[in-house]
Amino acid sequence: MSRNKLDSFKLKARRLAYRLRHDVFVAENTALILAVIFCLVLTFNSINAMSRNWTLMERLGEENRKLQLISIEVDTLELENDYYRTEEYQELAARKLANKQFPGEHMIYLPQNSDYAKKKHTEATVAKTEQEMSNFRKWLKFLFPNT
Repeated sequence: MSRNKLDSFKLKARRLAYRLRHDVFVAENTALILAVIFCLVLTFNSINAMSRNWTLMERLGEENRKLQLISIEVDTLELENDYYRTEEYQELAARKLANKQFPGEHMIYLPQNSDYAKKKHTEATVAKTEQEMSNFRKWLKFLFPNT
């Protein structure tokens, strides 16, 4: 029995090898298989190149943004240095640091205004300007608020 199974297996293997050799792996089919493999490899390499170019373009854009930011910072620092070289700044710095003053001038240091004081001043100014407006202007402002 086992010899019979082994013989039938060998026979099936030979038939398969014959079909592969004479039906599948003929010149036309082999050329077609190689063409498909070539196209797949070409497509894969193209996708890899495009993704690599995409990441490089993103990195280039990021570096350009950093360069622009740094150039703006450099321009700002150059302007700041130019300001520090002016006589106006030197006079203000000398007055502040060395308590220098002109004859007859008195230095008074005031605290910073609080938010409440700033808002109070603006509210008073708005109320005062509304009181100073004529009735006609008030109507125009009411009817046409954007003008």
